[in-house]
Amino acid sequence: MSDTCNESCGSCTDDCEERKEKYDFSAKPHELSRIKKVFGVVSGKGGVGKSLVTSMLAVTMNRLGYHTAILDADITGPSIPKAFGIKDKVTGSELGLYPIKSKTGIDIMSINLLLANDTDPVVWRGPIIANSVKQFWTDVIWTDVDFMFIDMPPGTGDVPLTVFQAIPVDGIIIVTSPQELVSMIVTKAVKMAEMMNIPIVGLVENMSYFKCPDNDKDYKIFGESHIEAIAEKHNLKVLAKLPIDPKISAACDQGMIELFDGAWLDPVAELIELTITKKTEVFDMKIAVASEGKMVTEHFGHCESFIIFDTENGKIVKSEAIPNPGHRPGFLPNFLNDLGVKVIISGGMGGGAIDIFNEKDIEVIVGASGPAEAAVNSYLKGDLKSTGSVCHEHQHHDECGN
Repeated sequence: MSDTCNESCGSCTDDCEERKEKYDFSAKPHELSRIKKVFGVVSGKGGVGKSLVTSMLAVTMNRLGYHTAILDADITGPSIPKAFGIKDKVTGSELGLYPIKSKTGIDIMSINLLLANDTDPVVWRGPIIANSVKQFWTDVIWTDVDFMFIDMPPGTGDVPLTVFQAIPVDGIIIVTSPQELVSMIVTKAVKMAEMMNIPIVGLVENMSYFKCPDNDKDYKIFGESHIEAIAEKHNLKVLAKLPIDPKISAACDQGMIELFDGAWLDPVAELIELTITKKTEVFDMKIAVASEGKMVTEHFGHCESFIIFDTENGKIVKSEAIPNPGHRPGFLPNFLNDLGVKVIISGGMGGGAIDIFNEKDIEVIVGASGPAEAAVNSYLKGDLKSTGSVCHEHQHHDECGN
Protein backbone atom coordinates (compact mmCIF):
# COMPACT_ATOMS: atom_id res chain seq x y z
CA MET A 1 0.00 0.00 0.00
CA SER A 2 1.40 3.41 -0.96
CA ASP A 3 1.78 6.29 1.49
CA THR A 4 -0.85 8.27 -0.41
CA CYS A 5 -3.50 5.51 -0.36
CA ASN A 6 -6.99 6.79 0.49
CA GLU A 7 -8.47 3.22 0.65
CA SER A 8 -10.75 3.95 -2.31
CA CYS A 9 -10.00 0.84 -4.33
CA GLY A 10 -12.76 1.49 -6.86
CA SER A 11 -10.91 4.40 -8.44
CA CYS A 12 -7.35 3.19 -7.79
CA THR A 13 -5.03 1.81 -10.49
CA ASP A 14 -2.09 0.80 -8.27
CA ASP A 15 -1.17 -2.88 -8.36
CA CYS A 16 -0.66 -3.19 -4.61
CA GLU A 17 -0.67 -6.38 -2.52
CA GLU A 18 -4.13 -5.67 -1.12
CA ARG A 19 -5.64 -5.79 -4.61
CA LYS A 20 -4.12 -9.12 -5.58
CA GLU A 21 -6.48 -12.06 -5.54
CA LYS A 22 -5.82 -14.47 -2.69
CA TYR A 23 -5.72 -18.19 -3.46
CA ASP A 24 -8.53 -20.21 -1.92
CA PHE A 25 -7.14 -23.46 -0.47
CA SER A 26 -10.53 -24.77 0.68
CA ALA A 27 -11.71 -28.06 -0.79
CA LYS A 28 -15.28 -29.25 -1.20
CA PRO A 29 -16.19 -32.71 0.10
CA HIS A 30 -17.48 -35.30 -2.34
CA GLU A 31 -20.83 -34.20 -3.75
CA LEU A 32 -22.51 -37.22 -2.14
CA SER A 33 -20.97 -36.60 1.28
CA ARG A 34 -23.00 -35.20 4.16
CA ILE A 35 -20.86 -34.15 7.13
CA LYS A 36 -22.21 -31.94 9.90
CA LYS A 37 -19.24 -31.31 12.21
CA VAL A 38 -15.49 -31.87 11.91
CA PHE A 39 -13.01 -31.94 14.79
CA GLY A 40 -9.26 -32.38 14.58
CA VAL A 41 -7.28 -34.23 17.24
CA VAL A 42 -3.76 -32.81 17.34
CA SER A 43 -0.52 -32.90 19.28
CA GLY A 44 2.76 -31.06 18.93
CA LYS A 45 4.75 -34.29 19.23
CA GLY A 46 4.28 -38.00 18.66
CA GLY A 47 3.70 -40.70 21.24
CA VAL A 48 1.20 -38.88 23.46
CA GLY A 49 -1.85 -40.96 22.48
CA LYS A 50 -3.51 -38.80 19.86
CA SER A 51 -4.83 -41.77 17.86
CA LEU A 52 -6.14 -43.36 21.06
CA VAL A 53 -8.08 -40.21 21.96
CA THR A 54 -9.41 -39.96 18.40
CA SER A 55 -10.67 -43.54 18.53
CA MET A 56 -12.22 -43.18 21.97
CA LEU A 57 -13.96 -39.93 21.01
CA ALA A 58 -15.50 -41.54 17.93
CA VAL A 59 -16.64 -44.50 20.04
CA THR A 60 -18.02 -42.23 22.78
CA MET A 61 -20.10 -40.16 20.35
CA ASN A 62 -21.21 -43.33 18.58
CA ARG A 63 -22.51 -44.67 21.89
CA LEU A 64 -24.56 -41.50 22.28
CA GLY A 65 -26.39 -42.37 19.06
CA TYR A 66 -24.49 -40.19 16.59
CA HIS A 67 -23.05 -41.44 13.32
CA THR A 68 -19.33 -40.85 13.64
CA ALA A 69 -16.36 -41.15 11.29
CA ILE A 70 -12.57 -41.06 11.47
CA LEU A 71 -10.35 -39.59 8.77
CA ASP A 72 -6.88 -40.91 9.54
CA ALA A 73 -4.56 -38.12 8.41
CA ASP A 74 -1.49 -39.70 10.01
CA ILE A 75 -0.34 -41.17 6.70
CA THR A 76 3.12 -42.35 7.77
CA GLY A 77 1.98 -43.76 11.11
CA PRO A 78 -1.60 -44.99 10.69
CA SER A 79 -2.87 -46.87 13.74
CA ILE A 80 -6.63 -46.38 13.57
CA PRO A 81 -7.43 -49.59 11.59
CA LYS A 82 -5.41 -51.65 14.09
CA ALA A 83 -7.31 -50.22 17.06
CA PHE A 84 -10.63 -51.13 15.44
CA GLY A 85 -9.49 -54.54 14.18
CA ILE A 86 -10.15 -53.64 10.54
CA LYS A 87 -8.41 -55.77 7.92
CA ASP A 88 -10.68 -55.19 4.92
CA LYS A 89 -9.56 -52.92 2.10
CA VAL A 90 -11.38 -49.87 0.79
CA THR A 91 -13.57 -50.37 -2.26
CA GLY A 92 -14.94 -47.87 -4.73
CA SER A 93 -16.94 -47.28 -7.87
CA GLU A 94 -17.09 -44.69 -10.59
CA LEU A 95 -18.66 -42.41 -7.98
CA GLY A 96 -15.80 -42.49 -5.47
CA LEU A 97 -14.31 -44.40 -2.55
CA TYR A 98 -16.28 -45.83 0.35
CA PRO A 99 -14.96 -45.85 3.93
CA ILE A 100 -14.80 -49.09 5.87
CA LYS A 101 -17.37 -49.53 8.63
CA SER A 102 -16.22 -50.74 12.04
CA LYS A 103 -18.12 -53.36 14.04
CA THR A 104 -20.36 -50.68 15.57
CA GLY A 105 -20.84 -48.67 12.37
CA ILE A 106 -18.09 -46.03 12.60
CA ASP A 107 -16.86 -44.98 9.13
CA ILE A 108 -13.07 -45.12 8.80
CA MET A 109 -10.64 -44.07 6.07
CA SER A 110 -6.91 -44.69 6.45
CA ILE A 111 -3.95 -45.21 4.13
CA ASN A 112 -3.52 -48.73 5.55
CA LEU A 113 -6.91 -49.59 4.07
CA LEU A 114 -5.45 -48.90 0.62
CA LEU A 115 -2.03 -50.57 0.93
CA ALA A 116 -1.49 -54.19 -0.14
CA ASN A 117 0.19 -54.94 3.18
CA ASP A 118 -0.28 -53.13 6.48
CA THR A 119 3.47 -53.10 7.06
CA ASP A 120 4.32 -51.43 3.73
CA PRO A 121 6.01 -48.08 4.51
CA VAL A 122 4.71 -44.86 3.01
CA VAL A 123 7.89 -43.26 1.69
CA TRP A 124 6.44 -40.09 0.22
CA ARG A 125 7.41 -36.45 0.34
CA GLY A 126 5.34 -33.99 2.37
CA PRO A 127 3.26 -32.45 -0.46
CA ILE A 128 2.19 -35.90 -1.72
CA ILE A 129 1.19 -36.97 1.79
CA ALA A 130 -0.77 -33.74 2.27
CA ASN A 131 -2.56 -34.18 -1.05
CA SER A 132 -3.52 -37.75 -0.11
CA VAL A 133 -5.18 -36.47 3.06
CA LYS A 134 -7.04 -33.88 0.99
CA GLN A 135 -8.30 -36.67 -1.28
CA PHE A 136 -9.67 -38.51 1.76
CA TRP A 137 -11.95 -35.47 2.08
CA THR A 138 -12.79 -34.88 -1.60
CA ASP A 139 -12.89 -38.41 -3.07
CA VAL A 140 -14.39 -40.46 -0.23
CA ILE A 141 -18.17 -40.63 0.11
CA TRP A 142 -18.97 -39.87 3.75
CA THR A 143 -22.68 -40.59 4.20
CA ASP A 144 -24.74 -38.72 6.83
CA VAL A 145 -21.90 -38.19 9.31
CA ASP A 146 -22.80 -36.26 12.45
CA PHE A 147 -19.25 -35.98 13.79
CA MET A 148 -16.01 -36.59 11.92
CA PHE A 149 -12.74 -36.81 13.86
CA ILE A 150 -9.47 -36.24 12.02
CA ASP A 151 -6.46 -38.02 13.52
CA MET A 152 -3.71 -35.53 12.69
CA PRO A 153 0.00 -36.34 12.42
CA PRO A 154 2.19 -34.77 15.11
CA GLY A 155 3.73 -31.35 14.59
CA THR A 156 2.80 -28.30 12.53
CA GLY A 157 3.93 -29.34 9.04
CA ASP A 158 2.39 -29.92 5.63
CA VAL A 159 -0.52 -32.15 6.65
CA PRO A 160 -1.92 -30.03 9.53
CA LEU A 161 -1.56 -26.94 7.33
CA THR A 162 -3.41 -28.65 4.47
CA VAL A 163 -6.20 -29.88 6.76
CA PHE A 164 -6.74 -26.46 8.36
CA GLN A 165 -6.76 -24.69 4.97
CA ALA A 166 -8.75 -27.24 2.95
CA ILE A 167 -11.25 -28.70 5.42
CA PRO A 168 -13.80 -26.65 7.42
CA VAL A 169 -12.65 -27.80 10.87
CA ASP A 170 -15.10 -26.77 13.60
CA GLY A 171 -12.56 -27.14 16.40
CA ILE A 172 -9.53 -29.05 17.63
CA ILE A 173 -8.73 -31.10 20.73
CA ILE A 174 -5.07 -30.94 21.78
CA VAL A 175 -3.65 -34.11 23.36
CA THR A 176 -0.79 -33.80 25.84
CA SER A 177 1.15 -35.83 28.42
CA PRO A 178 2.31 -34.72 31.90
CA GLN A 179 5.99 -33.96 31.11
CA GLU A 180 7.12 -30.35 31.42
CA LEU A 181 8.51 -30.53 27.86
CA VAL A 182 4.91 -30.68 26.64
CA SER A 183 4.31 -27.05 27.62
CA MET A 184 6.42 -25.85 24.70
CA ILE A 185 4.89 -28.41 22.33
CA VAL A 186 1.32 -27.47 23.28
CA THR A 187 2.12 -23.80 22.82
CA LYS A 188 3.22 -24.50 19.25
CA ALA A 189 -0.06 -26.31 18.51
CA VAL A 190 -2.09 -23.51 20.12
CA LYS A 191 -0.29 -20.82 18.14
CA MET A 192 -0.83 -22.67 14.86
CA ALA A 193 -4.55 -23.00 15.60
CA GLU A 194 -4.74 -19.28 16.37
CA MET A 195 -2.88 -18.42 13.16
CA MET A 196 -5.35 -20.52 11.16
CA ASN A 197 -8.36 -19.15 13.09
CA ILE A 198 -9.37 -22.64 14.29
CA PRO A 199 -11.28 -22.80 17.62
CA ILE A 200 -9.65 -24.91 20.36
CA VAL A 201 -12.14 -27.08 22.26
CA GLY A 202 -9.62 -27.81 25.02
CA LEU A 203 -6.87 -30.09 26.29
CA VAL A 204 -6.85 -33.81 27.02
CA GLU A 205 -3.98 -35.19 29.09
CA ASN A 206 -3.08 -38.80 28.36
CA MET A 207 -0.95 -41.06 30.63
CA SER A 208 -1.87 -38.71 33.47
CA TYR A 209 -1.63 -41.28 36.26
CA PHE A 210 -1.65 -44.99 37.07
CA LYS A 211 -4.24 -46.39 39.47
CA CYS A 212 -2.74 -49.31 41.36
CA PRO A 213 -5.19 -52.24 41.47
CA ASP A 214 -3.75 -53.41 44.83
CA ASN A 215 -4.24 -50.25 46.89
CA ASP A 216 -6.43 -48.08 44.61
CA LYS A 217 -3.94 -45.21 44.83
CA ASP A 218 -2.99 -42.95 41.93
CA TYR A 219 0.69 -42.75 40.97
CA LYS A 220 2.12 -40.03 38.73
CA ILE A 221 4.45 -42.18 36.61
CA PHE A 222 5.62 -39.23 34.50
CA GLY A 223 5.76 -36.75 37.37
CA GLU A 224 3.39 -33.98 38.38
CA SER A 225 1.08 -32.67 35.69
CA HIS A 226 1.59 -29.21 34.20
CA ILE A 227 -1.64 -29.18 32.24
CA GLU A 228 -3.52 -26.73 34.49
CA ALA A 229 -0.74 -24.16 34.15
CA ILE A 230 -0.67 -24.65 30.38
CA ALA A 231 -4.45 -24.31 30.15
CA GLU A 232 -4.46 -21.14 32.26
CA LYS A 233 -1.67 -19.63 30.18
CA HIS A 234 -3.67 -20.05 26.97
CA ASN A 235 -7.15 -19.57 28.52
CA LEU A 236 -8.17 -23.13 27.63
CA LYS A 237 -10.18 -25.85 29.35
CA VAL A 238 -8.75 -29.12 30.69
CA LEU A 239 -11.34 -31.51 29.32
CA ALA A 240 -10.10 -34.88 30.55
CA LYS A 241 -7.22 -36.80 32.12
CA LEU A 242 -6.73 -40.35 30.89
CA PRO A 243 -4.95 -42.92 33.08
CA ILE A 244 -2.26 -45.39 32.11
CA ASP A 245 -4.52 -48.42 31.84
CA PRO A 246 -3.26 -51.79 30.52
CA LYS A 247 -6.84 -52.64 29.56
CA ILE A 248 -6.97 -49.74 27.08
CA SER A 249 -3.65 -50.79 25.55
CA ALA A 250 -4.86 -54.36 25.27
CA ALA A 251 -8.10 -53.22 23.61
CA CYS A 252 -6.09 -51.33 20.95
CA ASP A 253 -3.70 -54.23 20.37
CA GLN A 254 -6.59 -56.66 19.98
CA GLY A 255 -8.60 -54.36 17.71
CA MET A 256 -11.35 -53.97 20.30
CA ILE A 257 -11.23 -50.27 21.20
CA GLU A 258 -15.00 -50.14 20.71
CA LEU A 259 -15.36 -52.19 23.90
CA PHE A 260 -13.34 -49.87 26.17
CA ASP A 261 -14.92 -49.25 29.56
CA GLY A 262 -14.60 -45.75 31.00
CA ALA A 263 -16.25 -42.33 31.06
CA TRP A 264 -13.08 -40.19 30.92
CA LEU A 265 -14.06 -38.46 27.67
CA ASP A 266 -17.69 -37.78 28.59
CA PRO A 267 -16.96 -34.06 29.33
CA VAL A 268 -15.44 -33.72 25.84
CA ALA A 269 -18.47 -35.43 24.31
CA GLU A 270 -20.83 -33.01 26.08
CA LEU A 271 -19.04 -29.99 24.61
CA ILE A 272 -18.92 -31.50 21.14
CA GLU A 273 -22.58 -32.47 21.32
CA LEU A 274 -23.53 -28.85 22.08
CA THR A 275 -22.30 -27.80 18.62
CA ILE A 276 -25.33 -29.58 17.18
CA THR A 277 -27.95 -29.42 19.95
CA LYS A 278 -27.62 -25.65 20.41
CA LYS A 279 -28.02 -24.96 16.71
CA THR A 280 -31.50 -23.42 16.92
CA GLU A 281 -30.45 -21.32 19.91
CA VAL A 282 -27.65 -19.62 18.06
CA PHE A 283 -29.79 -19.01 15.03
CA ASP A 284 -31.81 -16.29 16.79
CA MET A 285 -29.22 -13.51 16.54
CA LYS A 286 -27.84 -10.50 14.70
CA ILE A 287 -25.32 -11.03 11.91
CA ALA A 288 -23.25 -8.17 10.48
CA VAL A 289 -21.77 -8.23 6.99
CA ALA A 290 -18.94 -5.84 6.09
CA SER A 291 -20.17 -4.63 2.72
CA GLU A 292 -19.66 -2.48 -0.33
CA GLY A 293 -23.13 -1.82 -1.66
CA LYS A 294 -24.98 -5.11 -1.28
CA MET A 295 -21.83 -7.22 -1.71
CA VAL A 296 -19.45 -8.66 0.89
CA THR A 297 -16.35 -6.48 0.95
CA GLU A 298 -13.03 -8.09 0.07
CA HIS A 299 -11.20 -6.27 2.88
CA PHE A 300 -12.82 -5.50 6.21
CA GLY A 301 -10.99 -2.19 6.42
CA HIS A 302 -12.37 -1.01 3.07
CA CYS A 303 -16.06 -1.58 3.79
CA GLU A 304 -18.51 1.25 3.12
CA SER A 305 -21.14 -0.01 5.53
CA PHE A 306 -22.35 -2.87 7.69
CA ILE A 307 -25.56 -4.66 6.79
CA ILE A 308 -27.12 -5.90 10.03
CA PHE A 309 -29.36 -8.96 9.58
CA ASP A 310 -31.81 -9.99 12.31
CA THR A 311 -32.44 -13.74 12.20
CA GLU A 312 -35.00 -15.97 13.88
CA ASN A 313 -35.19 -19.74 13.65
CA GLY A 314 -32.46 -19.75 11.04
CA LYS A 315 -34.15 -17.20 8.75
CA ILE A 316 -33.59 -13.51 7.99
CA VAL A 317 -36.45 -11.41 9.35
CA LYS A 318 -35.00 -7.90 8.95
CA SER A 319 -31.94 -6.11 7.57
CA GLU A 320 -30.53 -2.60 7.93
CA ALA A 321 -27.47 -0.93 6.40
CA ILE A 322 -25.38 1.22 8.77
CA PRO A 323 -22.60 3.45 7.37
CA ASN A 324 -19.10 2.55 8.52
CA PRO A 325 -18.48 4.82 11.54
CA GLY A 326 -14.70 4.75 11.05
CA HIS A 327 -11.66 2.56 11.61
CA ARG A 328 -10.15 3.78 14.85
CA PRO A 329 -8.07 0.97 16.41
CA GLY A 330 -10.30 -1.46 18.30
CA PHE A 331 -13.43 0.65 17.74
CA LEU A 332 -15.49 -1.49 15.35
CA PRO A 333 -15.57 -4.69 17.46
CA ASN A 334 -16.93 -2.66 20.39
CA PHE A 335 -19.34 -0.75 18.12
CA LEU A 336 -20.84 -3.93 16.66
CA ASN A 337 -20.92 -5.63 20.05
CA ASP A 338 -22.99 -2.74 21.41
CA LEU A 339 -25.47 -3.35 18.57
CA GLY A 340 -25.87 -6.96 19.73
CA VAL A 341 -24.03 -8.53 16.79
CA LYS A 342 -22.94 -12.15 17.35
CA VAL A 343 -21.41 -12.91 13.94
CA ILE A 344 -19.35 -10.74 11.58
CA ILE A 345 -18.85 -11.82 7.94
CA SER A 346 -16.14 -10.35 5.70
CA GLY A 347 -13.78 -11.19 2.88
CA GLY A 348 -10.53 -10.70 4.81
CA MET A 349 -9.65 -9.26 8.19
CA GLY A 350 -6.55 -8.44 10.22
CA GLY A 351 -5.55 -10.80 13.02
CA GLY A 352 -5.79 -8.06 15.65
CA ALA A 353 -9.43 -7.34 14.77
CA ILE A 354 -10.26 -11.05 14.87
CA ASP A 355 -8.79 -11.30 18.37
CA ILE A 356 -10.88 -8.37 19.63
CA PHE A 357 -14.07 -9.76 18.07
CA ASN A 358 -13.38 -13.12 19.71
CA GLU A 359 -12.87 -11.41 23.06
CA LYS A 360 -16.35 -9.94 22.62
CA ASP A 361 -17.70 -13.44 21.91
CA ILE A 362 -18.43 -12.48 18.29
CA GLU A 363 -17.83 -15.23 15.73
CA VAL A 364 -15.68 -14.14 12.78
CA ILE A 365 -16.30 -15.56 9.31
CA VAL A 366 -13.66 -14.55 6.78
CA GLY A 367 -13.15 -15.66 3.19
CA ALA A 368 -16.75 -14.85 2.19
CA SER A 369 -17.72 -13.23 -1.12
CA GLY A 370 -20.75 -12.35 -3.25
CA PRO A 371 -24.10 -10.85 -2.16
CA ALA A 372 -24.30 -10.13 1.57
CA GLU A 373 -27.76 -11.68 1.98
CA ALA A 374 -26.65 -14.87 0.21
CA ALA A 375 -23.64 -15.10 2.53
CA VAL A 376 -25.89 -14.86 5.59
CA ASN A 377 -28.30 -17.49 4.26
CA SER A 378 -25.34 -19.75 3.53
CA TYR A 379 -24.11 -19.29 7.10
CA LEU A 380 -27.55 -20.07 8.54
CA LYS A 381 -27.65 -23.31 6.54
CA GLY A 382 -24.26 -24.28 7.92
CA ASP A 383 -22.59 -24.09 4.51
CA LEU A 384 -20.47 -20.98 5.12
CA LYS A 385 -17.47 -21.44 7.40
CA SER A 386 -14.38 -19.36 7.93
CA THR A 387 -11.51 -20.14 5.54
CA GLY A 388 -8.89 -18.40 7.67
CA SER A 389 -8.37 -15.53 5.19
CA VAL A 390 -6.50 -13.27 7.60
CA CYS A 391 -5.04 -10.12 6.04
CA HIS A 392 -1.51 -10.70 7.27
CA GLU A 393 -0.22 -7.61 5.46
CA HIS A 394 -2.43 -5.54 7.76
CA GLN A 395 -1.33 -7.08 11.03
CA HIS A 396 0.29 -3.86 12.20
CA HIS A 397 -1.96 -1.26 10.56
CA ASP A 398 -5.47 0.07 11.02
CA GLU A 399 -6.79 -0.76 7.55
CA CYS A 400 -8.45 -4.01 8.63
CA GLY A 401 -9.81 -2.76 11.89
CA ASN A 402 -6.86 -3.61 14.16
